[in-house]
Amino acid sequence: MDIDLRASVVGFALAGVVLAGLLWAVGPTDVVDAIRRADPTVLAAVFAVAVCWLSAWGLALWTVLSGLGSSIRAHVAILVFAAATFANNVTPFGQAGGEPVAALFISRSAGTEYETGLAAIASVDSINFVPSIGLASVGIVYFSTQVSFGSRLQFASYAVAALAIAVPVLAVVGWNYRYRVEAAAVRVATPVASLVGRVVPRRSPPTADAIRSRVEGFFHAIERVSGNRRGLALTFGFALLGWLCLATSLWLSLFALGQTVAYPVALVVVPVGAIAGATPLPGGLGGVEAVLITLLVALGVSNGAAAAAVIIHRTATYVLPTVVGGGIAGVLGSDTFAAGS
Repeated sequence: MDIDLRASVVGFALAGVVLAGLLWAVGPTDVVDAIRRADPTVLAAVFAVAVCWLSAWGLALWTVLSGLGSSIRAHVAILVFAAATFANNVTPFGQAGGEPVAALFISRSAGTEYETGLAAIASVDSINFVPSIGLASVGIVYFSTQVSFGSRLQFASYAVAALAIAVPVLAVVGWNYRYRVEAAAVRVATPVASLVGRVVPRRSPPTADAIRSRVEGFFHAIERVSGNRRGLALTFGFALLGWLCLATSLWLSLFALGQTVAYPVALVVVPVGAIAGATPLPGGLGGVEAVLITLLVALGVSNGAAAAAVIIHRTATYVLPTVVGGGIAGVLGSDTFAAGS
């Protein structure tokens, strides 16, 4: 399974246009001047915290895979998660676009079936999303007692409230009707997989029984993850730690520029900004930055400082894992690794 290079190139081109527009609107001179004044020691701390974030969510993957019977080691799971992050960062629609490729990396390194790897990364992404709603809610409550809500902050609060209601409802409904969802997935996947099998050279169409077996294997793995309460609690803890690291990264990025803001600012801004990761841009590049800058400015940070802080933060949490994860993904995707695994 390969990454769609054409879609990625188009996505990066669109992201470049969005980023260029942001810099033009903010003023590139102000941004460059702010970055030049950044404290090098604090900048180093930003990157250290970013490594902690990647490690925390990698350990969340390790916990889920261990619950599924994999003997993968913790440090290997962290490296695999970095490769999965690379896949998410270079494909449109964030996790939705990168998960199929990430599942292949996981199955190769952990020695699991592909559908088990897909269930593992889907479970981690789902669990990782939950703490962000709680942290954003805490930040919104803080702001309600400290500042008056402008239109942008009102929109952010409405988005958080909607997610706080929708996510639990969808989770409960999806779980209660999981067998119907599984049957529907089989009905949808069977004709699609058969068509692909007929079109792709040297590939025979999979049988309906084979497709049903793989879909059932995916849902069975999801059930095993959800049934392991101790594993779920540990995974949730690592997910929460990761979000706190992401919030700390943005807070330190502002502090490096001499901007002292309340920590709840980052608790609200980072999760709301992450919603933009679902845009048709690679890893939300451009969209995430626009949301982060808009919210920081609405909270009183100057345009130049907000843009500079977001650039520092995203360099540590987007560029760094993309570069490192890309190298790891190259190894995991190579024929040599596949032959030796």
